[in-house]
Amino acid sequence: MLMPMGDIPEFHANRLGDTRIAVIHDDDQLTWGDLARRVNRRANALRARGVGKDDVITISLPNCNALYELAFACWKVGATPSLLSYRLPITEFTAVLELARPKLVFASDPAILESIPSLPPCFGLDEGGDTRVPSTVGTYWKAMTSGGSTGRPKIIVDHQPAEIDPFAPLLNVPQDKTVLNPGPLYHNAPFRFTVGALHRGNSIVSMAKFDAEGALRLIDTHRVSWAMMVPTMMSRIWRLPEAVRDRYDISSLEAVWHSAAPMPAWLKEAWIGWIGADKVWEIYGGTERQGNAILSGGEWLCHRGSVGRAYNCDIRILNESGGQLPAGEIGEVFMRPDAGPGNTYHYLGAEPRRAADGYETIGDYGWLDDDGYLFLADRRTDLIISGGANIYPAEVESALMEHPDVDSAVVIGIPHEDMGSVPHAVIRRKAGGTNLDEGSLRTFVEQRLVRSKTPRSYEFTEEDLRDDAGKVRRSELRDRTLKRLAAS
Repeated sequence: MLMPMGDIPEFHANRLGDTRIAVIHDDDQLTWGDLARRVNRRANALRARGVGKDDVITISLPNCNALYELAFACWKVGATPSLLSYRLPITEFTAVLELARPKLVFASDPAILESIPSLPPCFGLDEGGDTRVPSTVGTYWKAMTSGGSTGRPKIIVDHQPAEIDPFAPLLNVPQDKTVLNPGPLYHNAPFRFTVGALHRGNSIVSMAKFDAEGALRLIDTHRVSWAMMVPTMMSRIWRLPEAVRDRYDISSLEAVWHSAAPMPAWLKEAWIGWIGADKVWEIYGGTERQGNAILSGGEWLCHRGSVGRAYNCDIRILNESGGQLPAGEIGEVFMRPDAGPGNTYHYLGAEPRRAADGYETIGDYGWLDDDGYLFLADRRTDLIISGGANIYPAEVESALMEHPDVDSAVVIGIPHEDMGSVPHAVIRRKAGGTNLDEGSLRTFVEQRLVRSKTPRSYEFTEEDLRDDAGKVRRSELRDRTLKRLAAS
């Protein structure tokens, strides 16, 4: 039963009741009836501004109810919402707009509102009117931004039309229950899966900013059934004192999915032991939808370290010449969607990396085992080649993160006269971990990794190394580190 995405709020208001909660951010709550009315108001205002089918609308807001209202209003009039981080500097923000060429821009940052023609989050609420807007199905339902590992902006335009079956399965997202969103909605996974949860009639409890204990409190208070997290969030929750974790009842959880960054094996094992293997799930793949790999906690215990088996695609591991590698050999990960090559997206500002037969890569290295389970080594651009040996930062970061006083760690390659490149670790201490120094950390890591893989140098910082989605702009961090080392 396909219906326009713009009709979803009204559909669930009629089906579940006007007063059933749709979205919550802190004390700001929207019922399905509220959401339907606000979407119509904003859609009327968009039409008054001349917005129509397939116009791109840039939305640059922190997590808030207005973001969902504007997105559904875009789908009402057939426009394509393009979400953009509200934290971008003006130069990068402008570069993305040059690619998107949006009809309108919505922003909350005063600097953006002052320097770029844009509209505030309250747009349309006082001018649109409650007249119901018939939905127009746009050609593309979203256009997400990404800098990738290069730092150069690109836009990934999803080829799925803006229509959906509200009862179609989506992984194991429940129906008519409650879903937690702890991540920034300008990233693809939080946006894609919370919107998908809304399509299925769920209430979304979304965090304006992630807080480890706050997440547990929300799961307890709202009886959350499903959540998508990144390993950084799961690590911070796990590192809470046991007495704090035990303070909250999280038995309502049916599934916790994680994605976006490598999951350290010790952390995965800890969560499986805590909430059960049947509730811990992983999904790997890109916004481009060339394909995914998924696996349950039970599968992971039998294939420790894997990110799953092919789902909706075929996976091949290729060498630098494009030849297919056998099981167990590391190469670049290529996928081809079951829907056919080139059918799921197109880029603005970039070109896909395609091999023969329509297989594409997002730049990760890895291997398949004999049962077809995928294991990741690292991104091609992050690989450190030291004295001819390959060192994968994710493996070193996982060992560093096992230390109880490490909040986050990023490993980059820096030039070395003899070895060509050597690993350098940037560490953020956990609050209260003031006794952590290079000597104790070096000893700790050397007990877990062969010496050739351990960092040659360390630095400590107070800044966040990963964003709210658990991602690090490694190339930017590497450039800053090299400049600092050159200056010293």
